[in-house]
Amino acid sequence: MSEAKAIETEAVTADTPREKMLARAWKVPLEELDVSNWHLMQHDAIWPYFERLRKEAPVHYTAESRYGPFWSITRFDDIKAVDQDHGAFSSASGIGFFDTTTDTNNPGSSFIAMDPPKHDEQRKAVSPVVAPKNLAQMESVIRERAGRILDSLPVGETFNWVDKVSIELTTQMLATLFDFPFEERRRLTRWSDIATIPGLTLEQRQAEMAECLATFTDIWHQRVGKEPNFDLISLLIHGEATKNMVDNPSEYLGNIMLLIIGGNDTTRNSISGGVLALNRFPEQFDKLRADKSLIPNMVAEIIRWQTPLAFMGRKALQDVEVGGETIRAGDRVIMWYASGNRDETKFDHANDLIIDRPNARNHISFGFGLHRCMGNRLAEMQLRVLWEEILERFDHVEVVGEPQRVRSNFIRGYAELPVQLHAKA
Repeated sequence: MSEAKAIETEAVTADTPREKMLARAWKVPLEELDVSNWHLMQHDAIWPYFERLRKEAPVHYTAESRYGPFWSITRFDDIKAVDQDHGAFSSASGIGFFDTTTDTNNPGSSFIAMDPPKHDEQRKAVSPVVAPKNLAQMESVIRERAGRILDSLPVGETFNWVDKVSIELTTQMLATLFDFPFEERRRLTRWSDIATIPGLTLEQRQAEMAECLATFTDIWHQRVGKEPNFDLISLLIHGEATKNMVDNPSEYLGNIMLLIIGGNDTTRNSISGGVLALNRFPEQFDKLRADKSLIPNMVAEIIRWQTPLAFMGRKALQDVEVGGETIRAGDRVIMWYASGNRDETKFDHANDLIIDRPNARNHISFGFGLHRCMGNRLAEMQLRVLWEEILERFDHVEVVGEPQRVRSNFIRGYAELPVQLHAKA
């Protein structure tokens, strides 16, 4: 069999070299192209697949996958249209894939997987935690913590940026938002990873989720009947639509996990992705050092370039035409935010990090419409403050080895990013 033919017919597995994954994007028959394969995301080989779909089949049907059939929406405008059409596309069946090979679905129902009016009622209960007044009060806390973390790092020695900075800063913030025991904060990180990254058996995942539920049920009972506070559990207790949520364990766990994942993955992986991107495009690091006022715009550009959550899923409620294709009622639809953020018709040199990009804030990493990320301003603030503190202390954060990415088609994240810090002259 010729090499070209082999590329067309062989499935992408964990053992497939990245070069072959990349070549296969343009050789495999279009009807066999499956962008849900997490090996493509884990090896950062997904981009030519998305590029081909945007050019040849922007609304693409995958008939067979480990998750069953689904439609891929890959162009910016089509994604935006689907995301805002809550009459035709429902979130109530879940926002992700259902893995038919391991039978591990979402840990529970949450308001991101609900339609109005229930979605609106539950989101309203917790949204005060990221109200402008609270964000203003949080900034000094974030700055103090970021400075303490950065001051503890070794200069000139190799260490894992993901663990020492990205995870630590976001997990400290999560512990504050939940008023969770600070010394136990890494449990929040563990539960987030377990819920979003494949690899565990169903029994292992259920045991971890049971522990999470039991922990937060105890916290609920400790706070019920007390004066309102601005931690997330207290807000749920005192919300009219959520005050009895603890009596529905699946819904309570689902919302706890939504808030943990939402507060963890976007910020954590954008912190790591920003360091990697600035090393991939060193002229942008030079530009940043020369003009710190670019930090806010750079934060938006990092979130676009990284797209920490690769997609959101919906179910069609009726027959509907998108991009010239007819999606039938009941069909699964995946909006690939990662592809939309690299749409060449919307972003010039879309694969590049350009920290002064004029339309960086037009990215779709936070979604559109009523499901737009509730904590987007908090995520941006953490990134902005961290980079302000980095530039006060260091000349350069140098990536000194290949990043290790997580095994997921949903989370575009990192397990390891080896770096060395260079002191300012």
